[in-house]
Amino acid sequence: MSWKTVALGDVCKVIAGQSPEGKYYNNDGVGLPFYQGKKDFGKVYINPPSVWTTEITKEAIKDDILMSVRAPVGPVNISRENICIGRGLAAIRSSDKIDKSYLFNYLLSIEKDLVGSSGAVFNSINKGQIEKLEIPLPPLSTQQKIVAKLDAIFAEIDKATTAAKANAKNAEALFQSYLNKVFEENSSNTKKIKDCCLIKPPKSEARTLGDNDEVSFMPMDTLGINQKFAIPNQVKRLSEVVGSYTYFAEGDVLLAKITPCFENGKLGIAKNLINRVGFGSSEYFVFRPNAEVDPNWLYFYLNRAEFRNAGAKHMSGAVGHKRVTKEFIEDTLLPLPSVFEQKKLVADIENLSAHSRSLYRSSQLKLSELEMLKQSILRQAFAGELVKE
Repeated sequence: MSWKTVALGDVCKVIAGQSPEGKYYNNDGVGLPFYQGKKDFGKVYINPPSVWTTEITKEAIKDDILMSVRAPVGPVNISRENICIGRGLAAIRSSDKIDKSYLFNYLLSIEKDLVGSSGAVFNSINKGQIEKLEIPLPPLSTQQKIVAKLDAIFAEIDKATTAAKANAKNAEALFQSYLNKVFEENSSNTKKIKDCCLIKPPKSEARTLGDNDEVSFMPMDTLGINQKFAIPNQVKRLSEVVGSYTYFAEGDVLLAKITPCFENGKLGIAKNLINRVGFGSSEYFVFRPNAEVDPNWLYFYLNRAEFRNAGAKHMSGAVGHKRVTKEFIEDTLLPLPSVFEQKKLVADIENLSAHSRSLYRSSQLKLSELEMLKQSILRQAFAGELVKE
């Protein structure tokens, strides 16, 4: 391959973002759309705006490439229109020396490889560092051939990706449909959750231990989604946690109460607790079923999307810190066939759940393989292996 290598700044103009003062923002479409960082990125083109500004600090124009310059560093998108960009973004405007789509794909190929002089991944990257990025630069006609080849290959990968995502979604939909059917068909006898579960067991139970005894500790990020058992991965002394954190014991059912953790289904049955005692986030509901309720039955009832959707309509608190209300949880009606029947039904649910998880994992593996294939093809393209000159 005889391609020359150039600095990005030799073939592009780089515009570093700068945020206007907040007093100039509005949600009424007045001024230019304002974007602060990656959160508004789509697959290729940036999503429609939700914020505008009447003070224009730094402007990107239609078809500029936008790079996230603060953690995460490197993701790119394309602007659909003239916009104002904040400190989390830089705009890269290609010259007539480089094809815009060629440049976009090259930046995609190096997204995960941006490193500082010490070898550490950048927490942020500045205009000068972007301008110094090295780019292989074949003739313009070759760049366009590479883009055409990538477009054709990626169209097929996108089809396979769409199919894999649909399979994952269908697996979850099948399981949710079955859960709803089971609970609907066994709802002739119901009780409010507060009448068949102890909600928030008292911390005094943990006082059978000494202050220096070890207990399990579980931050919110440890509580899984579609993982039946909540197994803490940290250990603390009782004295470190008893005053400030939520208490639970072996076999209690934990449910996240804060958005978006609640809507995402963060939920589990506490298991493998040190000294059978655990503490964790203050944003958990803790349930201890009485003799009428099998804990697994309660877990699957709370794991229903229908329950989460209902709870999402009963939130309180400020935007960004909303929590499902205690009243909604306490008054939710739990279907209560006999415990014997609950255990039989749970066994059937478990079987379908295992099948659903297997289908989901297969779909996720396929998605991972497709992403790896895409990266491999990008590497081939910019190593001169995809097209012949």
